Amino acid sequence: MSDSRLPMTRGELLDLETVTVDLETGNRAFGLGRSHGYKLAREGRYPCMVIKAGSTYRIVTADLRSKLGVPQLTEQPA
Repeated sequence: MSDSRLPMTRGELLDLETVTVDLETGNRAFGLGRSHGYKLAREGRYPCMVIKAGSTYRIVTADLRSKLGVPQLTEQPA
């Protein structure tokens, strides 16, 4: 199990399989603390695309990877 206080590795970013991830995952990827990440999301200054659904923030995985310079996954032909 990885330590949520440490920034994510390239491999961990590539392993993200969902369209969106929670704000805590985004914070970890950018090396942001919890309070600072929520403040940036609330103010519309988060480093990548954030979707607010009710009281929940979701980070768009493709944009997260793009901002961090991690290539998008492509589907392999069957």
